[in-house]
Formats: sequence, structure tokens, C-alpha cells
Amino acid sequence: MVVKVENLVKRYGDIVAADHLSFSVEEGEVFGLLGPNGSGKTTAINCILSLLKYDSGTIEIFGRPARPDDYDIKRDIGIVMQNVAVYKELTVYENIDYFCGLYIHGKNERKRLVEEAIEFTGLADFRRFYPRKLSGGLLRRLNIACGIAHKPKLVIMDEPTVAIDPQSRNKILEGILELNRQGATIIYTTHYMEEVEQICSRIMIMDRGRAIAIGTKEELKQMISLGEKITVETFGITHSQADALRALPNIVSVECKDRMLVIKSSKGRNNLEAVLECMKTHNIQYGRIYSELPTLNDVFLEITGKDLRDQGV
Repeated sequence: MVVKVENLVKRYGDIVAADHLSFSVEEGEVFGLLGPNGSGKTTAINCILSLLKYDSGTIEIFGRPARPDDYDIKRDIGIVMQNVAVYKELTVYENIDYFCGLYIHGKNERKRLVEEAIEFTGLADFRRFYPRKLSGGLLRRLNIACGIAHKPKLVIMDEPTVAIDPQSRNKILEGILELNRQGATIIYTTHYMEEVEQICSRIMIMDRGRAIAIGTKEELKQMISLGEKITVETFGITHSQADALRALPNIVSVECKDRMLVIKSSKGRNNLEAVLECMKTHNIQYGRIYSELPTLNDVFLEITGKDLRDQGV
């Protein structure tokens, strides 16, 4: 067990940022904390890192109680926070060398690790650049390089892809998966559903400081009643035709907007086949049609009654 959190409670006055939060992270996982801003993700991370005092609960890292002065434990942790934390007066190389030097004191070993971090994050052409000359995506890569250069066993990343372009985001996500393949255990917080679906082996959905659900993405989707969502391009549909679709077994809802018909079904077999047969029987004219399985947002919506995309993110 790399991280174990039990009944963590953290209050800010009347606000409960962590509400008896419990979860564990196994060695070799990419463990995702998914939730809207204000759900308690960053609070949980700061408590794990002993950057915040908490009201009650226990936290263990590598099987030992986490304490602010346990520097031997912290040597095996890499941190990449949401806000870029580098020195503007230092070049890319000098920044990575400085942060690596906090953990690695041997000059030759540190030089090797810095070069590996530069190569890993794709910053070789920018090693002499100062941070003010870097794009947002390159700054994020520098931030990551500073956090992982010392080859930590546990890497904690708190929304490292905020406000960057898609190409840089993909580069970062690919790098995270490569870090994991090299042996690092990763805790990854985000409010982007597509990111946790892409890289996380297990996911905890958070809301109001609580763990709403924990599991693989497949396990989470099995927790809800919603089945596939069928989207159809239509060329006009009458109320009676829509009612015929609604009357089908396993159909939860039928909505039509801007010539797109959205049909949501509960779990069941052959839903798409039944819809196509009904459309043929009732002469519903259509063009493109496709089916998709539930998303993590559907899980969040059914469990909490809220749309993750509308939670101020």
C-alpha cells in the first residue's frame, strides 16, 4: 500500500473540505481523483503531503504515518501542483537542477537525472530558455520535470493540464503513462473526465469532500442504471413517432433538438436494434446514427444529481 487515508476530516470554519474521506492507493496505480472545483481534491492532496493540519483521521504513506518532518519519506515523493512553481531567474536547466538537488546531492548523478528529465519532458531545445520565454504548455512540462527529476516512487499531480492547448495536454498525459510504466505510482487530480478515462487505472469520484464512488471506469459505469446513449440525425419527427420510441422496453428518455434525436436507455441487450426496427416501422427518416456507452459524467450525474460539466469547471 503506497497511500492509505482513513476518515480524514478537514474544516475551514463552517466548510467541511474533507468529510470522513477514506481511500487507498496501491503500488503501480494511476489513481485518479475526479470532481469539480471545490470538491476537496486539493485539500486531500495537501493533507497527504502534510502541508495542511487536519482535524481528524489518519494518513499513511509507504506504510508509515505521514508527518511534516518525515523527510526520508518525502524524498520518494514528487509533487506537480496546479500553479506552476519555478524560478523566473533560472533557465530551464537550472530550475530542474535546483529542484533535483533538493533530493540528490551527488553532482554526477544529479546531472544524469536532470538530462533524463529534460529528455523525458521534451525540453531539450529549451534548456537555456528562461520561464518567461516559454509557452503555457512548455511551462507545464518544466513544472513536471522539476517534480519528477529525482525519480520518486510516488508522483502527485494536482490538475497539471489546466489552461493548456490540446497538443501539450496529450504530451503530458503520454508522459504520465510512461512514468507509470517506469514504476512510479501516481495520484492524479482533475475535473476533466476524458483525462481520467484515458490514463487512470482506478478512479475516485469526489463531491463536497466525500468519496462518492471508487473503482475502475468500467466498475463505476456498472454502478448506474443508464445503458447506452443512441444519437440519431433525423429529418423531422412527429410527436407520435417520438412516443413510439419512448414506449420501447429499456428506453429512459427521448429528446429531439436541432435535428438530433438523443435516446437514452437503461441496461439491456439489443437496444440499438430495437430502436432501428421501431424507426423503420414508423417511417422515421434518419441519417447518421451512433451509439455510446455511459461516460463518467453520466455516473456523476446519476449519483449526485449534478452535471460535472456544469460545476464551475
